[in-house]
Amino acid sequence: MANAEVVLLDFWPSPFGMRVRIALAEKGIKYEYKEEDLQNKSALLLQMNPVHKKIPVLIHNGKPVAESLIAVQYIDEAWKDKAPLLPSDPYLRAQAKFWADFVDKKIYALGRKIWATKGEEQEAAKKEFIESLKLMEGKLGEKPYFGGESFGYVDVVLVPFYSWFYAYEVFGNFSIEAECPKLIQWAKRCSEKESVLKSLPDHKKVHGFVLELKKRLGIE
Repeated sequence: MANAEVVLLDFWPSPFGMRVRIALAEKGIKYEYKEEDLQNKSALLLQMNPVHKKIPVLIHNGKPVAESLIAVQYIDEAWKDKAPLLPSDPYLRAQAKFWADFVDKKIYALGRKIWATKGEEQEAAKKEFIESLKLMEGKLGEKPYFGGESFGYVDVVLVPFYSWFYAYEVFGNFSIEAECPKLIQWAKRCSEKESVLKSLPDHKKVHGFVLELKKRLGIE
């Protein structure tokens, strides 16, 4: 696997793409990064992900792996000799996958509502967003990482959203740290890791991207 050709089709502010970047960095995998213009998708993206036509797509020796959770699991299995992300115990693996699924179903959709809506809809989204983060905080407990002592799968899945927290806070006019201090401590701990530090964009750059996106979508 060491000499395999690895390509990542991605878009810099995508938290889903960040997951794959972090996983590749954790494993020490060299790869070619191809930035996609989602307004004008490349022929390669459409060829490699004809079903969803979305990023990220991991291409390993010409074979595509789409959907970020699946791509992170694939990376963990394909390069299993270094920095294991998923636990070896079947029950613990199942639990990690459960919480990753929870992040996918809740955090992204609610975060989008926070910056894309106003009034009652936004308030309801903020309330559910904080409730969801508090559940994650409860799962974290007093551990340094979700899986225990070492950085793992659930950390990889959730920490990219930390780069979006500032945008959520500005548009939603609230403080995530005030509500979930332990989760922010965890995010800062993760951000000290080189794999995370080099994979997450600056939070103010993400905020600027969301501002432009709101303009393009006609959201005041």
